Amino acid sequence: METLLFDAKNPGATDAVAEILKRGGLAAIPTETVYGLAANAFDGEACANIFKAKGRPGDNPLIVHICDMEMLSDVVSEVPEGARLLAEKFWPGPLTIIMKKSGKIPMVTSANLPTVAVRFPAHPVAREIIKKTGLPLAAPSANLSGSPSPTTFQHCVNDLMGRVDAIIDGGPCSVGVESTIISLAGERPVLLRPGYVTLEQLRETIGEVELSKAVLEKLGEGEKVLSPGMKYKHYAPKAAVSLVKGSSEKYVNFVNEHAGEGVYALCFDEEAPVLKTKTVTYGSEFSDAEQAEHIFEALRELDSLGATRVFAHSPKITGVGLAVYNRLVRAAGFDVIELD
Repeated sequence: METLLFDAKNPGATDAVAEILKRGGLAAIPTETVYGLAANAFDGEACANIFKAKGRPGDNPLIVHICDMEMLSDVVSEVPEGARLLAEKFWPGPLTIIMKKSGKIPMVTSANLPTVAVRFPAHPVAREIIKKTGLPLAAPSANLSGSPSPTTFQHCVNDLMGRVDAIIDGGPCSVGVESTIISLAGERPVLLRPGYVTLEQLRETIGEVELSKAVLEKLGEGEKVLSPGMKYKHYAPKAAVSLVKGSSEKYVNFVNEHAGEGVYALCFDEEAPVLKTKTVTYGSEFSDAEQAEHIFEALRELDSLGATRVFAHSPKITGVGLAVYNRLVRAAGFDVIELD
C-alpha cells in the first residue's frame, strides 16, 4: 500500500486527509494525547481495517472522536447527567467517556459491546479533519499493537508506512499518554484507564468514581475488555522490562548492583548522574506531567539503543503519575520489583 505523507501546515493537507477518510481509508492524525489511526466510525469495513493495520485484537474496542456536541447524538443513544458535567469541564480534551451506543455504531467499532467510548479532542488538526469529513472518527493509537504509543509523526512513519493510506504531521503531542477513560454505562462511574484528567479531578466533578482493578492489576483469563488498554500487554519496547518500586536511593543502589551489557535504567532526570549503567530518562521525579509527556518517547529510545534489559523506576501512583504507572506496569508485563 502506498502511504501518502502530509504536513498539516501546508494548504490543502487536512482536506486531502478528510477525503481519504470519507472514501473509507485509514489516516494517522495528531491529537493532544498521542497520534491516532483514524477511520470512519460508521464504516465497519474501514474500522476492521484499523485492526488489520495495527495487528490489534478484535475484542479491544476503538475510541470514537467527535468535533462538536451535535455529533455526539449520532454516536450514543443517551447522555447521562454525569457525562454532561464531565464534558462541560473537560471537553475538548484528553477524556474519553463510555456510554450506551447508538444504532449507527457497527459492532466491529465497539468490539461487540453495547457501549461506545467517545472523545472530543482538543488538538486543532484532529478537530479540523473531523469537521471536514463530517463524520465521527474511530481512532486508536497509530502504532503497531503492543508497541509504545506514537507521540510524533516519525513514530507513525516508523510503525505504519505501507500499512495505511496517509499520515499527517501535526507536531509532537503535548500530553503524551492516551486519554483518561471513564465508564458511565453501568450502575456507578468507573475509571478504566488513567490519563491526564486525574481520578481526583473526576471525583471533584461527579462525586464517587470507582477505580477498576485493571488499572493496577492484570486482568484474569476470560475477563471482558470494556475499554482500550485493559487486557493486553501494551506500550512495550523489545527489551525485558521490570518496574522497580522504592526510594530513589534504593533504586540507584539496586540498578548499580545489576549493571551489565545491554542493561539500561529508565529513570528520572535527577538519578542519571549517579547511576553506573546506561540511562534513558523520562522526566523529573517532581513533575508527573513531564513524565507523561516523555514516557513513550523514552520507551522507543530504548529500542533504538539496543537495550535488552530495563529497570524502570516507578512514578508515584497519584494524579497524572497513576497514568504513567499504568503504562509502565503494562510495558513490564506486570513484572514489579518491590524494594521497600
